Amino acid sequence: MNLTEITNLGDLFQNSLNSEPTKIALIDGETGVKVSFQELDAKISKIRSVLNDEGVRKGDRIALFFPNELEFLYVLFATIRSGAVPVLINVELSPELCTYIVEDSGASIIISSSQKNVSDRAFDSAHLNQIKTLIFTDLLRIKSNVSIQNTDIYDLTKLMKKSKPIKGSVPVSPGDPALQPYTSGSTGKPKGVILSHGGSLWNVKTICEFHELSHLDRAIVSAPMYHSNALNGAIKPMLLVGGSTVILNGFNSSKMIESIENFKVTYLRGVPAMFKLIVEDKKSLSSHDISSIKWAVSGSSSLPESLITSFEEISGASMGVAYGLTEGGPVVTLSPRHGDKRIGSSGIPLPGVKTIIIDPQTKKQLPANSIGELLVSSPGLGNYHNLPNQEKTSFETLRGHRFLHTKDLAYVDPNGFHYIVGRIDDMMIVGGENVYPAEVESLLLKHVKIKDVCVVSLPHSIKGEAPVALIVSDPVTEEEIKQFALLNGPAYSHPRRIISIPKMPLSGTGKIDRTKARKIALDHFPDPL
Repeated sequence: MNLTEITNLGDLFQNSLNSEPTKIALIDGETGVKVSFQELDAKISKIRSVLNDEGVRKGDRIALFFPNELEFLYVLFATIRSGAVPVLINVELSPELCTYIVEDSGASIIISSSQKNVSDRAFDSAHLNQIKTLIFTDLLRIKSNVSIQNTDIYDLTKLMKKSKPIKGSVPVSPGDPALQPYTSGSTGKPKGVILSHGGSLWNVKTICEFHELSHLDRAIVSAPMYHSNALNGAIKPMLLVGGSTVILNGFNSSKMIESIENFKVTYLRGVPAMFKLIVEDKKSLSSHDISSIKWAVSGSSSLPESLITSFEEISGASMGVAYGLTEGGPVVTLSPRHGDKRIGSSGIPLPGVKTIIIDPQTKKQLPANSIGELLVSSPGLGNYHNLPNQEKTSFETLRGHRFLHTKDLAYVDPNGFHYIVGRIDDMMIVGGENVYPAEVESLLLKHVKIKDVCVVSLPHSIKGEAPVALIVSDPVTEEEIKQFALLNGPAYSHPRRIISIPKMPLSGTGKIDRTKARKIALDHFPDPL
């Protein structure tokens, strides 16, 4: 089946199923359990039948609470095939935020892993009056006296045993909602984003073509599967082309390196923190061969040039960078797999993506190499759920195309390579000069003793605000770092204070948590510098 014949995202691997039904689609990297395309289809068909018995209809929202378990993908694709919309819950969020997302989404059903910390969050959210059904993957692992007034609680395994498989999918239009992830909520409450069937299929197909992925590839993911990096960067592409994906339930450098060798992984998708820890794990690298990797891509945040060089040296693989955002498609730019990748850039727009850079104040388009706000247009652009005001301010029609205001600061070189320099909210004005944290971080990472860095803004008694750098490093003095910055960059952008910390605060998706980083800085310097 050609992709043009697929309309429901739940049928993503139909061609793979038809051509090589017994080929391995998914591998549980923790247990070694392997699932073929026909076994995957059978499980999805069973769960689709369960959803049908529960009265699920097209457009219904179903909240999914899962860590990295195979069951997440079974439930995810069964929900999509049924025409319903899975609400992807970041189970690393607080119970209060998880409940907020469920309530905001309008979900009436929750399906959850039985893993304790996850099931506890699901159980808390199920107390909402709107929740009529709560399904756990294994009710025996949940405390036996679990009950909620007016909510039915079931065991998914038992329901599947009783159900008769329903093959195929509910007919949908390209613009119908397929997924409802939520933004991280780092600058307020998480926002629901509706991604369509047509847009999602376009994005995954374009990624596969652009990166020349094939049925011979095998990916590995350790990042949360409810997040774009793993789901859109690896799992969905592998299902489409007939490759396979190894799934780990979290990141551990030793386990990752061992799994790459054991499962002969060819395609590695992750975040900078992951690649950094792999490079630093000399012990595991000395006893395992990771030369099966042919192509690696880092997303979610900027990648230092030194880390790319180090990873390529120890793996022999080529490495690129991806940029995207939940409502943006989600993947917007990628490094070309072959030829010039312009280290330091986030690559070039995917075919079908249009971008422009505008001055945040005047809204006028800027020429090449000028820093401004990045606007993005693509067939994969999402819509906000129940946020009409956000919709009006975030999207704009220009030259006949619908553009998203990303609130990311970037510039584009004359060859079309994009460079992300930070968020509009992160930019600081130091004595009248614009300072971008990403550029200061890139400079400081060139110092041989600095292993990781995050630059934040703090109030300054004279300049208004000024950079402060949190660093993970070998022993080094504050003065040494300041002089390095002054010698190699603009004087106004050098960090006025240096804070040494044992490790960077990270979000559940592996990004540096700038909110937590700034709190650390404020705890050190509560008064203006």
